[in-house]
Amino acid sequence: MRASHIFLVLFLVVPVVEIYLLIQVGSLIGALPTILLILATAIIGAGLLRQQGLSTLARFQNNLASGSLPAQEMIEGILLAVGGALLMTPGFVTDAMGFFCLIPFTRKALAHYIMKRSAVQVQAGVADFARSARPGSHGAKGGGVDNNTYEGEFVRKEDERLNRD
Repeated sequence: MRASHIFLVLFLVVPVVEIYLLIQVGSLIGALPTILLILATAIIGAGLLRQQGLSTLARFQNNLASGSLPAQEMIEGILLAVGGALLMTPGFVTDAMGFFCLIPFTRKALAHYIMKRSAVQVQAGVADFARSARPGSHGAKGGGVDNNTYEGEFVRKEDERLNRD
């Protein structure tokens, strides 16, 4: 999916769906209970964000102290920030997506999926680079690497402007 499609969904479709759901829930349970429900999800989300954020930070620091790369924790930290922002946005769809980012099981699964996808893309990029760096190769896009070696001599000259004492 292209970035323009993602932004179209984020800025046009999601707000329309949120407004529709708010109106529907408001007509079923009333305006005040709907507002209180939205505030309750924001408060619960803030507490969950704090707890999960501290837990992820502790795992991050433990991995650093043991000398291993805390990649999983870094991605989880980003997901926690996104989840917190979604929970602070009024609406039921954004609250569901926010809780999805904050609940440990789903957050870890999503982080693992992101790491797996990015590893595949990195490996593909490395393979493309390796193909284009081969002698006599012109790469996938026809650019290629110039593998010619040129010999030459040079003479180091002192800069006279620096020696004016």
